[in-house]
Amino acid sequence: MTDDDARALLRRMFDAAVDAADPASVLAGHLPDPPRGRCIVLGAGKSAAAMAAAVEAAWPDVDLQGTVVTRHGHATPTRRITVREAAHPVPDAASEAAATEILALARAAGPDDLVLVLISGGGSALMAAPRPPLTLQDKQAVNRLLLRSGLTIEDMNRVRRRLSCIKGGGLAHAAAPARVVTLAISDVPGDDPAAIASGPTVPDPSAAEDLSHLVARLGPDLPPAAARLLAETPDPRPLADPDYRLIATPQMSLEAAARIARAAGVTPILLGDALEGEARELGIAMAGIARAVAAHGTPAPAPAVLLSGGETTVTIRDRAGRGGRNTEFLLSLALSLRGHPGIHALAADTDGIDGTEDAAGALIGPDFLARAAAQGLTPRRALDDHDSHTLFDATGDLLRTGPTLTNVNDFRAILVIPD
Repeated sequence: MTDDDARALLRRMFDAAVDAADPASVLAGHLPDPPRGRCIVLGAGKSAAAMAAAVEAAWPDVDLQGTVVTRHGHATPTRRITVREAAHPVPDAASEAAATEILALARAAGPDDLVLVLISGGGSALMAAPRPPLTLQDKQAVNRLLLRSGLTIEDMNRVRRRLSCIKGGGLAHAAAPARVVTLAISDVPGDDPAAIASGPTVPDPSAAEDLSHLVARLGPDLPPAAARLLAETPDPRPLADPDYRLIATPQMSLEAAARIARAAGVTPILLGDALEGEARELGIAMAGIARAVAAHGTPAPAPAVLLSGGETTVTIRDRAGRGGRNTEFLLSLALSLRGHPGIHALAADTDGIDGTEDAAGALIGPDFLARAAAQGLTPRRALDDHDSHTLFDATGDLLRTGPTLTNVNDFRAILVIPD
């Protein structure tokens, strides 16, 4: 297998992972029976508009109305469901306006109505309803702190639910007594409904927890109102058992990529769909596994591909260039492999945007470090400065897909072929 063949195979696996989470192909099979009366469609996330379009295509004769909000640039045409756009990963005034509109529509639902809620990754920022006395500016400050904190996605969502009127079951409470059915695309480790967009239609499992230990983790710039709310332990509000349906998950996407690998004569090794931790540390660990495949044929002989999903973190302490968690992972992987022959890798966010940059991720091969050095680039310094995007852009190894209109979190594939 040539280097070009290896890169092409990695790209086919990534494309299969994304296609497995395409609402146009997977949503219809999860819809409930059409309602006799109104169907109010509400939703938020990077895939919300694509999901709304899929509902319209599946139910051409159903009385559909409602509003969904997605990230700027992720809209898709709809005829009956209104699509709003807002900012991500830090909410803006459009995020707050969309949340206000969605809550109003939910409160207007009657007992004979169906409220169909479409949830996907990114919904936390896109649908912002600050809990009083928080302001939108407070929420923006908190989100910026969360992005730099190194907290796990679970802890981030504990914070987001506590500070919101719409997350942690808030949307379902607003829609009562209407029937609420949620269709969700998971972008979180373990597919926890309370974590996907911070769980607007499911009970908040941390509602009675004292979250004051997270105040110190977020630092002295945390708005005082947020610090007070995190230290409170409010009584959880009862919520009926939710009708919650996962239509796409990271594991489904990994299995789709595995099928592509097998068809190419490559053994897929699925390492899990919920890997977390610092991106650079995971890169070091994955390099060790890849070397074991190459040297010892364990856990499987080459040709083999290590497949994994989940969401790593990047803790920014000092200098911060342009980067994302997938390019940071890849840069660490490349430095640990030190040009090992026969090992190629791809890491990318399935929504098409790694962090806040214009690329989904990147690819590396055995010649990556040599090519970078030939251009006078310093990969180790780029890693220390969290400037991986800049380096991969210079070497021409960025993977640019544009918005994919879905999101099942990060996809990592490390291909080991015989020398």
